[in-house]
Amino acid sequence: MAYDNLCKFLSEKYPDRFAAWLLGETPDSVRVLKTELSIEPIRADSVTFLATRDRILHLEFQVKLTTEPPLSLRMLDYWVRLYRRYRSPITQVVILLKPPSDDRQIETCFQVERTRHEYQVMRLWEESPEGLLQEPALMPLACLAAADRPEQLLRRVVQEVSKIEAEELRQEVYACTQVLAGLKFSQQQIQQIFRSRSMRESIVYQEILQEGREEGRQQGEVAIILRLLNRRVGEIPVEVQEQIRHLGIPQLEALGEALLDFATIEDLLRWLEAL
Repeated sequence: MAYDNLCKFLSEKYPDRFAAWLLGETPDSVRVLKTELSIEPIRADSVTFLATRDRILHLEFQVKLTTEPPLSLRMLDYWVRLYRRYRSPITQVVILLKPPSDDRQIETCFQVERTRHEYQVMRLWEESPEGLLQEPALMPLACLAAADRPEQLLRRVVQEVSKIEAEELRQEVYACTQVLAGLKFSQQQIQQIFRSRSMRESIVYQEILQEGREEGRQQGEVAIILRLLNRRVGEIPVEVQEQIRHLGIPQLEALGEALLDFATIEDLLRWLEAL
């Protein structure tokens, strides 16, 4: 599954946490808006729209700066469509998960002649990890935050995850952290750190230790995809869940992209039949 789609999953499951983090205050209520806007529909795969009482929060998770259409144009397009529909103030935040590999300038606005539209850009690698570590829903992002000693930060994130009392939440955050860590750390580093003493009580850790890291990654992908499918098309029958659990990682990654176009359970069944 794409890294930005994983972030979309987290922000839509825990919208109040993300809204409080990015707006600097805890809103009275937060709801997730549909990610398809009128006129010509946009498939907003790595985008989350949250509505607080008096503001729309538009989150755009990005790994690569080069997109088509360009990111700055998309931000303007989203703003116009959102404002036309909701007539409410809009805060747009692009969350960059990984620094660019070259010296390319990171744009913070769209400008052509007299048309100018600005939006916020958060460079996650420049952000302090402290606030992220206080909230389980944000912990997976902490491993990509600023650190003089990145490996030490990742170990700290893993330690904080191990303290989560709710078993299901702990497993979910653990899996998401492991996936996002792949943006910054080598597989060898991840393997060593996630097998540290602090995680020996984790059920997920025991599964990875016994079945191998590849199997652990597969289980993490399955858990996230099943949750996304439940949000997208409703409850998934047990037999279909079992079929998904037996998919390999390449097939799971393909399903993670394809499910963005699903509207009903029948769409999922047709996709599985086509394998």
